[in-house]
Amino acid sequence: MNDRLTGAIQLPDGGWVRGRGLRNAVPEGPDPQYGLYLGTAKLRRKHDHTWPHDWIDWPDFLLPRDTGEAVRLIRALHVRLQAGEPAEVACGGGVGRTGTVLSCLAVLSGLAPADAIAWTRAHHHPRAVETPWQRRWVSRFPSVTAQPS
Repeated sequence: MNDRLTGAIQLPDGGWVRGRGLRNAVPEGPDPQYGLYLGTAKLRRKHDHTWPHDWIDWPDFLLPRDTGEAVRLIRALHVRLQAGEPAEVACGGGVGRTGTVLSCLAVLSGLAPADAIAWTRAHHHPRAVETPWQRRWVSRFPSVTAQPS
């Protein structure tokens, strides 16, 4: 795809996503068509994006404050990626929270949670999904996201 974002990685099911840290400059190349950002109001105040985006209220090293909203936005991001939309996910440093979301996207792509974390560490950052509770959140992501029958 010609409009792939600089630094994007390919998910196991073929979608492309860029994970990054907001403390770093926006990479050169095209802007994303959508961004999913993870942080508190303090981080949000520091970063004003001109492209469509959403924020998940997610304190550093912890878990999202609203699990249902976080799951909804992660699933919606996955749909966008499957449609080929250039999108990114980012938090302050680009490791823990970003890695957790990338791992959830890998679960939605068909990997088992432990494999999704290993995949994220191999393809994004070796310390991705930094805390035990972030690892546990990824491990429970399939049951959290189960659709009612």
